[in-house]
Amino acid sequence: MLPLNTKKIILASESIGRSAILEGANIEFDKLPAPVDECAIRDVLYENGACPDPKDVAEILARAKAEMISKENPGAYVIGADQMLALGNRIFEKPGSMDEARKTLLALNGQTHYLHSAVCVAMDGNTIWGTVSSAGMTMRQFSPEFLGHYLAGAGGSVMTSVGAYRLEETGIHLFEKIDGDYFTILGLPILPLLEYFRSINILET
Repeated sequence: MLPLNTKKIILASESIGRSAILEGANIEFDKLPAPVDECAIRDVLYENGACPDPKDVAEILARAKAEMISKENPGAYVIGADQMLALGNRIFEKPGSMDEARKTLLALNGQTHYLHSAVCVAMDGNTIWGTVSSAGMTMRQFSPEFLGHYLAGAGGSVMTSVGAYRLEETGIHLFEKIDGDYFTILGLPILPLLEYFRSINILET
């Protein structure tokens, strides 16, 4: 299912997981991570006590990444993506240490949180398509002993995920129920993206 025309597809992300999803779908693409200052964008969105919808935040960040790279690569279809983890009104970011990972998992223990994954396509500096998909993630009630064993076994990989877990690995043991699309959980809702590419004759229909 390679692209039908010669227009380039670029993934504006350094995510290994997102690259693996596109590679698994046999999509030819280049990878150019976008040096977007996500913290600065979030600071603006949350200033003066504002509480924007996490879905909107994910979409804004995805668009910023795609549009930045598309300005530098005219004529290319640039894919931008971002994911937000929300527990009620609380937003989580990737843990910067094992201690932060432990605190994240203790907060999520026995709770249902949501992963909001945004994906968009930009061309020549403008977003031409986008969507946001959400998944509900219910963690089981686990013991401090289990958490210690999990973190020791998972190692530094817990710091590559906003929730301090990788569902496709031992992180699956943390959960009792999942409602949502698997690729949304991994951070790239690939099904609507492929449907969009088919609609504009980039892929076979």
